[in-house]
Amino acid sequence: MIVYVKPGCFWCSDAIAWLESKDIAHKAVDVFADRSAFDRMKQISGQTKAPTLEMTDGEVLADFDVRQLERFLKAREAR
Repeated sequence: MIVYVKPGCFWCSDAIAWLESKDIAHKAVDVFADRSAFDRMKQISGQTKAPTLEMTDGEVLADFDVRQLERFLKAREAR
């Protein structure tokens, strides 16, 4: 999974810390440092807010907090 983040974003830092605490593999991509990543985030989510999560199967969770992230991942496991 890719997590599109912005520097100084509390929700981004919180999401990354949560993923790391659960040993969930992810790649954090700074959309301010990488314009193509910003464009990709906007393309897949239809918005410019971070964090935005892109799963390897193309499913997207945009503009979320840790509680929403946890529910999203649990729902995926239940499928």
